[in-house]
Amino acid sequence: MTVSTKNARGRNALQPALDKARRDLQQLDLHAVAARSGARVVRQGDGEGLELSYWGQELRLAWPSGEVLSCARPLFPAAHLVVLHYLINADGAPLEDRWLAFRELPDGRVYDSAFRSRSCLPLAHAFGARPEAFAAAAQRLGGQRLTFGDVSFMFQVLPQVRVAVILYAGDDEFPADGNMLFDASLRHYLPIEDVAVLGGLVAAELLRA
Repeated sequence: MTVSTKNARGRNALQPALDKARRDLQQLDLHAVAARSGARVVRQGDGEGLELSYWGQELRLAWPSGEVLSCARPLFPAAHLVVLHYLINADGAPLEDRWLAFRELPDGRVYDSAFRSRSCLPLAHAFGARPEAFAAAAQRLGGQRLTFGDVSFMFQVLPQVRVAVILYAGDDEFPADGNMLFDASLRHYLPIEDVAVLGGLVAAELLRA
């Protein structure tokens, strides 16, 4: 996997957090982590590793280092940290099939303004006048169409992490807007700070697509 200069700078900034997450991961049992997170234990050379679905494609991590061994989709440095925190925090709770806005998640109101500026507003700015471009990008990422707003799609980012992205197209009366919803079970898999980062990553993937 080729790491761009921008990704290298981002990884350097996140290195202390990545190092801590790897140390935390090393304290856990491999098979228990796999069972709680929906990952799979795989043979890796003379040892074992973890394989899990990330945006519908396989992501393989070394164990116990947590290093990325292979990923079909270029991985933002922040995404690597979210994946590690997902594995650390996962408790195996089932999906609830109930959508919540970011501000409805535990402590979500504290970070809601930053979350919207990082995730919803860039999407509204990029796609508000071009809902067909949003739909095309979402379909390229394997999104499943929903019925919210003017255009909306659901993305299975990780085995137990579902995100719904909603676009409200702008018109003469109202400016374009966007929103994201999360399965209510997300509190069992990521702390709210990581959910805020996740929103920005979902927006970045859509813009990249």
